[in-house]
Amino acid sequence: MAVLIGAVVLQGTGPWTGASIAHAQTGTPKCGPGCSRYDVVLIGSEIEGVLLAKSAHDLGLNVLVLDPRGKPGGELIQGQMLVLDEPNDNRKRSLVQGELKPLYDGYKTGKIRKLPAFARFYDRLIQGIPLRSGIVIEGVDIVPQGMGKSLKSLTYRARDGKRYTVQAGYFVENTDFAALASKLGGKRIPGMESIYGGKKPDYMAATYMLPVKKVNWNKLHQAVLEDYPLTNVQKKYGPNTYVDWHFATGFSNLTFNYKPRDSHLVLRGLNATYQKDSEVIINSLLIYDVNPADPQSVTSAVSRAKAEAPDIVKYLRKHIPGFEKAELNGYPEYLYIRDFDRYETEYVLDYPDLQSSRMFWDNVSVGGYPIDLQATRAIAKGIGYGKPDRYGIPLRSFELKSYDNVLVAGKNIGATIKAYGSARVIPTTGLAGETIGIILGREWKQKHRRLNQLTPADFERIHEYLAKDYGIALTGK
Repeated sequence: MAVLIGAVVLQGTGPWTGASIAHAQTGTPKCGPGCSRYDVVLIGSEIEGVLLAKSAHDLGLNVLVLDPRGKPGGELIQGQMLVLDEPNDNRKRSLVQGELKPLYDGYKTGKIRKLPAFARFYDRLIQGIPLRSGIVIEGVDIVPQGMGKSLKSLTYRARDGKRYTVQAGYFVENTDFAALASKLGGKRIPGMESIYGGKKPDYMAATYMLPVKKVNWNKLHQAVLEDYPLTNVQKKYGPNTYVDWHFATGFSNLTFNYKPRDSHLVLRGLNATYQKDSEVIINSLLIYDVNPADPQSVTSAVSRAKAEAPDIVKYLRKHIPGFEKAELNGYPEYLYIRDFDRYETEYVLDYPDLQSSRMFWDNVSVGGYPIDLQATRAIAKGIGYGKPDRYGIPLRSFELKSYDNVLVAGKNIGATIKAYGSARVIPTTGLAGETIGIILGREWKQKHRRLNQLTPADFERIHEYLAKDYGIALTGK
């Protein structure tokens, strides 16, 4: 499916399906032969970091996106992860704010459900920002800075086979496999292995999204209604089974009985969104042992899932009401990577912070999603740790430890694994990205204050203008 990307695609990138190639921006400051300088260089094109890039770009910063993946959009566009998670506080008030609110409003009303609509939203965010896909980081130049370090420059190889060097005031890790952060010598934050005392790094399973067509959603809805009360529905179909006119969850009594041919795969309970016109997108097919840093591992996982998908749909036709005539509606070319290596930040968000609804003086986001850790081979059905009320996330959880100019975005957030189970969702870290981009524009660009120099008094002022000028509330309840 062809979708447009509004970034300025740099020469040597190679075309992306449906994208028109524009000439690179001129006037980029030079820092020596073969070197260009930017205010912000973003590594990866996941939407959370793109929100940072957009807000910084809108405030006049010179921004470049370098993407190790072959096509832009990450899990949202290439992985078609179109089943959106929404954080709420314990009074059921949505915590989605900023640029993502129109996306979530459109999703809930049914106006934004299919890939082209999501792509148009993403396209608007990245419009006019230089982008180069398919790069490989080949070197980093790290220099001492005060009591810590600074990333002076990064050298990469582009698709044209040439090496390029970039310098930046700030570099941002925005991939789903720590493409930059893994090269900077930081300490890995323990992952899923810490839940059960494992000795080796462990990660939540990835997902291959299943687009399906010819589903009779009305029949599914009616069949479940006929089994009410809800206690009876959940006894018949499994815990958390629920269907309304837009969404369906549960049915694990049926899905866990599916026996994949491939031992790397498992079909968990349904998490499905009705996309209209008898089309449904399902977030249920888990894949173990995916290493997102290894292109061959990703390719193999996609191939395994594609091979299994027809049998899964055949099983759904037999066991789920309304799916009797269901067919696959295409094959995503990428995965939804939930979890990989994350590295220590200046503050590592922890489980007690969530449970106590802690608000930080340097809040850049507010979360409230359930603590949801998906399956690993060792924890076959995943594990949850309850639903926190709203809690804050500090800027320091997005500043890579010991570096004065390296930030992390999205799933690279500095958080222990339990805290990560809640904070990992797009609206929570996406809000942080947008907020940090604004702060870079208004404090660093305009006032020449680096992020690690900002004080509690500065953040009182920052929180005031975020609320007044951007409608972003980051304090109190």
